[in-house]
Amino acid sequence: MELSSEVKEYLDRSVLCWLATASAENVPNVSPKEIFTYFGRDKIIVANIASPQTVRNIGENAKVCVSFIDILVQKGFQVTGKAKITDKADSEFSEMEKILTGMTGGNFPFATITQITVEKVKPIIAPRYMLFPETTEKAQIESAKKTYGL
Repeated sequence: MELSSEVKEYLDRSVLCWLATASAENVPNVSPKEIFTYFGRDKIIVANIASPQTVRNIGENAKVCVSFIDILVQKGFQVTGKAKITDKADSEFSEMEKILTGMTGGNFPFATITQITVEKVKPIIAPRYMLFPETTEKAQIESAKKTYGL
């Protein structure tokens, strides 16, 4: 499934994403990821920095879910798909590594990348927008700034 420009925009403006995996025994694991972006038309890539459980789980079960939101607007997306661990032997690794290293400024070393092929995308919207339909993004941003002390 191709990522829309709106999903790519939210990927660009999200500070963290949460990558959910499960072991072969269906034991879940959710891990925050700081270095991630889209790659091509239908992939999300994540630098594997201190991610041993994520890597192990993907080796046992390729089904994953990644979620990301703009914390002030409190909207974002949940993406499900199939993941694979990409290393230096993969032909696309150097191109992906260059993009992700650019994001880290070289400060966070990583030897592998989680590559997620997108199968389904679903919006995430704070309940306030549904409970109070008059809520605007501007009002939500102001509310979030107050809540987070920004």
